[in-house]
Amino acid sequence: MNTTQHLTILTGGSRGMGLAIGQQLLQEGHVLVSIARKTSEALAQAATGTEQLQQWEQDLSDTAEAARRLNTLLSSLNPDDWASITLINNAGVIPRIAPIGQVSALDLQNAMRVGLEAPMALTGAFLAATESWNCPRKVLNISSGLGRRPMASQAAYCSAKAGMDLFTRCVALEEAQRANGARLCSLAPGVIDTDMQVQLRSADPTDFPDIANFQSMKSDSKLTSPADAAARVIAYIKREDFGTNPVADVRDA
Repeated sequence: MNTTQHLTILTGGSRGMGLAIGQQLLQEGHVLVSIARKTSEALAQAATGTEQLQQWEQDLSDTAEAARRLNTLLSSLNPDDWASITLINNAGVIPRIAPIGQVSALDLQNAMRVGLEAPMALTGAFLAATESWNCPRKVLNISSGLGRRPMASQAAYCSAKAGMDLFTRCVALEEAQRANGARLCSLAPGVIDTDMQVQLRSADPTDFPDIANFQSMKSDSKLTSPADAAARVIAYIKREDFGTNPVADVRDA
């Protein structure tokens, strides 16, 4: 019986901060299940063997299928084999950066499914399948400062992250009633130098009034690297008080 292994399920682990989180967890010896649209060779290279990493090619906009696959996997495992289990809902999508009247319904649908519906469905599957497990169970939802303040031409992204925060609060209340309830946190990871930032800086200035702020953060070197952001997120997960504040910022003391 191996009770020293830590299992982490991670969405959006093929690039950006998600990739960095996955690489660092593998380096620490975690067993990792990465769920993304595409597999990552960089992530595979960080694994010490085939049993340490599973990469699922899964479109998270198909939330029912993603949740089904996760439930099937977790239900097949022996709870006594694991020292802890953690779900990190990291994946997100920014639709076209424009006023809401210029964003297609399909684009909105995809952004909300990936950014909010999928984390809700995966969290539900995770909690149901591990309800009887005795090891520590954690759910980390990657939120954003934009879920806590409005921004023009970012209605879908802001709404998804605000929904993530409130969803986390609700489920934390539910789990607090259970004998071995999971601990949950919706965490803002800071401003990170990823492809999402490139997308924001490349928007049409006539559609995005705040573009200059994002451009200046890059030119003034105010962006955190994916690796540094990942290290701070992982350190936050390890905190003894993880979940005490269900909505938090990685920069919190």
